[in-house]
Amino acid sequence: MPAPSSFDYAIIRVVPRVEREEFINAGVVLFCATQRFLGVRVEPDEARLKALWPDVDVDMIRGHLESFRRVCEGGKGSGPIGQLSQKERWHWVVAPRSTIIQTGPVHSGLCTEPQAMLEHLLDSVVRMKRATPSPGGR
Repeated sequence: MPAPSSFDYAIIRVVPRVEREEFINAGVVLFCATQRFLGVRVEPDEARLKALWPDVDVDMIRGHLESFRRVCEGGKGSGPIGQLSQKERWHWVVAPRSTIIQTGPVHSGLCTEPQAMLEHLLDSVVRMKRATPSPGGR
C-alpha cells in the first residue's frame, strides 16, 4: 500500500453579493505536490444559486468556474496563468479575491489517491444530499 501524501484543498464559492457574505459551495480544488496533482471539480447547484440570487446568469457563473479548470490543467489554451508551474497555479487559484467567485481557506490532509479525495470532498461539501422519501410516503 502506498504511503499517504499530504495535500491542500480549498472550497470554491459563489458569492453573489460580497457585502452580505452569503455563498454557495460550487467546487473544490486540491493540490498534492508529491503526486504532482492539481485538480478541480465544480458542480454549481443552479436551484440553490437562484434561491440566493434570483436573477443570476448561470452561464456567466459556469464560465468563471471553467477558468479554474483551465488554469489547473495548464498547457495551451489556458492563458498566461496556465503556463506557470503547478505550485504557482495552485497559489493563483487560492489567492484571496473579493469577486463573486472566491475560494475559502486552505485546509490540509493526507491521502493516497488525490483524485478520489477530490471526489470525496465534492460529495462532502458541495453536493447536496437529497432526502429520499420513506416507503410509507413520510
